[in-house]
Amino acid sequence: MKNPTTFENQKVLVLGLAKSGESAARLLSQLGAIVTVNDGKPFEENQAAQGLLEDGIKVICGSHPTELLDEDFALMVKNPGIPYTNPMVERALEKEIPILTEVELAYLVSEAPIIGITGSNGKTTTTTMIAEVLNAGGQVAHLSGNIGFPASGVAQKATKNDTLVMELSSFQLMGIDDFKPHIAVITNLMPTHLDYHGDFDSYVTAKWQLQKNMTEEDYLILNFNQDTAKYLAAQTQATIVPFSTEEKVNGAYLLDGVLYFQDEPIMSATAVGVPGLHNVENALATIAVAKLTGIDNETIKEILMHFGGVKHRLQYVGEVQEVKFFNDSKSTNILATQKALSGFDNEKVILIAGGLDRGNDFDELVPDLKGLKHMVILGESTPRMVEAAEAAGVPFVTATDIADATCQAFELATSGDTVLLSPANASWDMYANFEVRGDVFLETFAQLKETVL
Repeated sequence: MKNPTTFENQKVLVLGLAKSGESAARLLSQLGAIVTVNDGKPFEENQAAQGLLEDGIKVICGSHPTELLDEDFALMVKNPGIPYTNPMVERALEKEIPILTEVELAYLVSEAPIIGITGSNGKTTTTTMIAEVLNAGGQVAHLSGNIGFPASGVAQKATKNDTLVMELSSFQLMGIDDFKPHIAVITNLMPTHLDYHGDFDSYVTAKWQLQKNMTEEDYLILNFNQDTAKYLAAQTQATIVPFSTEEKVNGAYLLDGVLYFQDEPIMSATAVGVPGLHNVENALATIAVAKLTGIDNETIKEILMHFGGVKHRLQYVGEVQEVKFFNDSKSTNILATQKALSGFDNEKVILIAGGLDRGNDFDELVPDLKGLKHMVILGESTPRMVEAAEAAGVPFVTATDIADATCQAFELATSGDTVLLSPANASWDMYANFEVRGDVFLETFAQLKETVL
């Protein structure tokens, strides 16, 4: 890794731990910074903080005292989930302390070139697709960033001959300065995380940070199905490579059921291993990256044909008595569930939906629910989800939890049907996160398979 001297003897405050905060604190300490970590979780319950203290890093836990910023800090490295309205962050801004996120540190120490992927939906799937294709093509690609592997940790181990394939959230991109990927992808831009950003324009501005340092020698891959992307394409120095399922473009596109890159046929759209037109878009973005990095067509086709999805994101789980099971627990909003349903024949789908009640009405989901064979509804949002099922004319039952819902869905299914967990709601009414919710679905599937077979 590179060893910048920027941080030597500089006082740095790391605000918020989790995986990325711990990784950032350790890296900064290694680079000679005088590091203080501040995390809201009490010290006695905070294993990460305890480990940092054992290694000689100062930790302050249990609260966020703004007076801490009266110390002469040169920099704050903020956990991306902490909003800029947080009193600690506001105080840092008042004192004109620069605020970065951990991906900026990753860029500063990385010898490896970076492929950065962001977007409202599909970024995890696309990031994973790209890494698998590159690795199959003989390159060494490392998953990193928002996908669950702290970028600053992965960057330390990657060599100049490797590639960092980095999933990036809008929260992370708000805290970059010099960060520059060689290839960047924006899968799509939809109105999400508006509770954090305030409005769609601010959200787009955060996402657009991805290209701020790119030059004409770098490549920016944009979804030309969207007018927003076409508008933004004129606002960058990067070389634009578009993809589209709706028109022929000078990049990757769908035409007569075939996926192309610049007039070169790559594979049939129906051969992509995960269902849905949105996954065709993800495949097109992947093809663009693969072709730009020299991967041959046969490798691209082979990996995309056998791509099984990402865990909890329209993940194909398997079959029991010719009933297919898909785990889409990561669909925590209406848009994600709409996209999931678009890949199936509703008449053969038993949908498991419901969860945390955020006060949403599900009117906009009703057209997508029409024709479903059945729904199994659970969670705090049950009354609202029931209203949507009734409006769509879909029969439904209610369940006590995911295990119960999975068993009921299987009982309602016949050969050729699909049980789809795609909740359109967050999990926190019953489960710590969508991963735990999805794991319960996977465990129940395994029990059903063992019992029935």
